[in-house]
Amino acid sequence: METISCVIPSSCTDTLRGLTAPCKRLEVKVEGIVQGVGFRPFVHGLANRYGLGGSVRNDADGVKIEVEGAVDDLDRFIALLRTEAPPLAVIVNLEVRELERRKEGAFSIDASRSGTARSTPISPDVATCDECLREMLDPSERRFLYPFINCTNCGPRYTIVEDVPYDRARTTMSSFDMCEACEREYHDPADRRFHAQPVACPRCGPRLAVLDSGGSPLSGDPIATTARLLLRENVVAIKGLGGFHLAADARNEAAVAALRARKHREEKPFALMVSCLEDARALVEMSPSEERLLAGARRPIVLLQRRDGADVAPSVAPGCRYLGVMLPYTPVHHLLARALGAPIVLTSGNVTDEPIAYLDAEARARLSGIADAFLTHDRPIHVRSDDSVFRVFDDAPLPLRRARGYAPQPIVLSERLPRHVLACGAELKNTICVAKGRFAYLSHHIGDLENYESYRSFLDALAHLCRLFDVEPQIIAHDLHPEYLSTQWALEQRGVELVGVQHHHAHVVACLADNQEAGPAIGVVYDGLGYGSDGTFWGGEFLVADRRTFERIGHWSPVPMPGGGAAIREPWRMAAAHLDQAFEGRPPALPVSERHPKTWEKVVGVARRAKLSPLTSSVGRLFDAVAALAGVRDVNVYEGQAAIELEQRACTRSSGSYPIDLVVAPRGFTLPSSEVVRAVVRDVEGRVDPSLISARFHDTMARATVLGCAAARAATGLELVALSGGVFQNLRLLRTTVDGLAASGFRVLVHRQVPPNDGGISLGQAVVAASAAAG
Repeated sequence: METISCVIPSSCTDTLRGLTAPCKRLEVKVEGIVQGVGFRPFVHGLANRYGLGGSVRNDADGVKIEVEGAVDDLDRFIALLRTEAPPLAVIVNLEVRELERRKEGAFSIDASRSGTARSTPISPDVATCDECLREMLDPSERRFLYPFINCTNCGPRYTIVEDVPYDRARTTMSSFDMCEACEREYHDPADRRFHAQPVACPRCGPRLAVLDSGGSPLSGDPIATTARLLLRENVVAIKGLGGFHLAADARNEAAVAALRARKHREEKPFALMVSCLEDARALVEMSPSEERLLAGARRPIVLLQRRDGADVAPSVAPGCRYLGVMLPYTPVHHLLARALGAPIVLTSGNVTDEPIAYLDAEARARLSGIADAFLTHDRPIHVRSDDSVFRVFDDAPLPLRRARGYAPQPIVLSERLPRHVLACGAELKNTICVAKGRFAYLSHHIGDLENYESYRSFLDALAHLCRLFDVEPQIIAHDLHPEYLSTQWALEQRGVELVGVQHHHAHVVACLADNQEAGPAIGVVYDGLGYGSDGTFWGGEFLVADRRTFERIGHWSPVPMPGGGAAIREPWRMAAAHLDQAFEGRPPALPVSERHPKTWEKVVGVARRAKLSPLTSSVGRLFDAVAALAGVRDVNVYEGQAAIELEQRACTRSSGSYPIDLVVAPRGFTLPSSEVVRAVVRDVEGRVDPSLISARFHDTMARATVLGCAAARAATGLELVALSGGVFQNLRLLRTTVDGLAASGFRVLVHRQVPPNDGGISLGQAVVAASAAAG
């Protein structure tokens, strides 16, 4: 059981202990993830253990308990609500007040009540539990090999919920009438399927089917048929919890290469599913904390160090030292992994840059040109949700994409918001956030708002979250960038207060809220770029910020981006701009310029024209430039590729760093990237190995960050640092920076619940907007 900031006022327990009467009746209100997780039968059993009377029911705010009995027993009952709650329960707040006694001897579970206010959190989708897995593999059980087995402790949740309170009639299971056996389990408080809304069995529940690419059924057992198709080099679309995946035999180069070609995904690594931890250990190296995350109930994709000789096709993750690995999280996945006996490529069911397909007809229309067959089922998905992606830092999860298994679990805020807020997020890695009271609910990962399908997914998520949590936005927060689709949507709304939030301020506040801190703090934000208050594109920022305001106290020196967006796709352009600036128009001849002889001078000319080359302080673009200078990568096939490969090339040994110092000015300090670029050029001219150049560059960036924070501390007295932005997904940089800051006496915050990239922006926007409106 997870407890987040569980607040029981001291007056509650003091009242219990100070009562003189032997018996009392209490009302207990429990807020948090307490519906659909076995909380009511747990309360029923706990009350019976101590001979207490009363009742428990779900309501729109959580769970409401009325309980009476001896004071000592009530005291124990309240304490054990927190310490013995079901494993999926998340208690956020618990309130107790005294009622008039009814002398009620029995304890019952009452029907849910719908109310005008709906604010109870919904559990994320949860991986198949060990009990269900054992039952599914037991030939004596009636659910033997049933691919939709679940109980109160596992199974679909968020992706099937249509409304609250969370009951079967308000889920996509409403069309499946329970058989007598399932009905008995559903109504038996002693059964682990008591009020498990997706409960089903082979007699009454969803069924699997295999279809060819034209939609015609294929005969035979669906799992065995799918395994045969995969072993014969076919690509199969598989319907999961939150949408369709595209699957291929991960050992078969022809199959994986075909999937790449059809999906138009040239080089970005594919995720893998393996049947168990032992199979994962054969492919990747794992620490105990990485194993715990991989095998936990949330089952994200975890990026792990690839073992030499890992038995996967070259096209799974070309040129990549890491593999994205996950374990089965549905019964279908467990059965298929066992039947295939090999790692499976399991990637989002879409064409690159589109959202994951989740409706049956949509999947057949969009994926029929990619998949040779479909493993599908007849349980509808109400909300699309892609797989979550994590790394591990300091033995704790570091989210890169927050979706299935995590959304929409709320972020608990340090203070209650006075008004309802909707935050629209950023353009890339979009999520939205609705916030009320002390809860901020982030959507699943929506993706990049660059096409109609993604924008429609944005609108669907917005409407669903507002309805699910009864949020009527009084404030809408948006990014300052006028061309973001999310910003344009916000500016079209009427009758609400609109609050524009600077991109990097939102990053810092997201990190603060992630850690339940109010600030102020020194915020260091390194990312690709964001619209700055001065009209340039920021991305290497030192801010002094709290939830309401910020001041830009320092930054990396701005450099032109030749051709704007073209410089993001082609890192060699950033190398040209940085060289031109660092050497004042007379850069030496280098391999990077020789690789682009026909266009190099033209791009340098573009960099010198302000109208064609906006200025940026972006550290992400500096990583791109160094990657091109070092010969690691000139062109990005997917977002951040050059920076990712530069990180992976860095050698692990201590390598020293390049010279760097602050340039102090009246309006704050500047870190001159030209110093770093000139030092990199000296190493390139000296034919230093790119792995050593990368290591030195990483260590320089960390040292420069510490220098910047020290300057900020000297000016403000602050010792709290919040690190945010997509560049801090880089574990080499994050590790060295955190260690350097800690050695200098700073207290450092990193992201733990929302991503440091733009996937966490909406949380920061919501908190900033609510705080600004309150002030």
